[in-house]
Amino acid sequence: MLKITFLGHAGFIFDDGTHRLAVDPWLEGNPVATMKPDDVNVQHIVVTHGHGDHFGDVERIAKKNGATVYCAYEVMEYLNEKGHEKVQPGNVGGRIDGDFGWVAFTQAFHSSSMNGRYLGQPMGAVIRIGGTTIYHCGDTGIFGDMKLLGEIYKPDIALVPVGDRFTMGPELGRRAAEMIGAATAIPMHFKTFPGLLTEDISAFRPAGVEVKVLSPGETWAVGG
Repeated sequence: MLKITFLGHAGFIFDDGTHRLAVDPWLEGNPVATMKPDDVNVQHIVVTHGHGDHFGDVERIAKKNGATVYCAYEVMEYLNEKGHEKVQPGNVGGRIDGDFGWVAFTQAFHSSSMNGRYLGQPMGAVIRIGGTTIYHCGDTGIFGDMKLLGEIYKPDIALVPVGDRFTMGPELGRRAAEMIGAATAIPMHFKTFPGLLTEDISAFRPAGVEVKVLSPGETWAVGG
């Protein structure tokens, strides 16, 4: 049974009982986080883009765990410079196999940099682990090929940003979840810091999709 732990903001841990994989773990300085970077024990980390609220703790967690990082080529270059060489670079449209399953990178309409340094193409990530396919949209606006990605990868779960301003808001997130067509959608990237929607995401009601709202630190046993 796959367990999904919400780290807050856009961070998650997927645990199939053998493999543990984190996506965008940002905890230090995250006002809603219930965990610290040193609490995270994973073998794999997927990075959607280089902004600090997604990439901020990746180097620390990767070095502590000896974890393999899956990311854009430019993020790989940054991590190599910092002394972490267990990195699998990829780009939009590419798939990388691992002992946990695989990760396939998709387009995302956003930006990606840290301290003025360009860190490559922002991306979404489709992850197959524990017999479950999860589409983490990354930070993005809505785009029509979300429907095509849903048809190609047939995700069971979609992780959809709904905080507005820097990504989709709940109304556009609703349309995105409907196009993706996953049975379950988990909203993310809201209620974290000023400028994002803090409470009311009631407009995120995609037709025919179960909405699962997780609190930071909460773990959901998929199918449980």
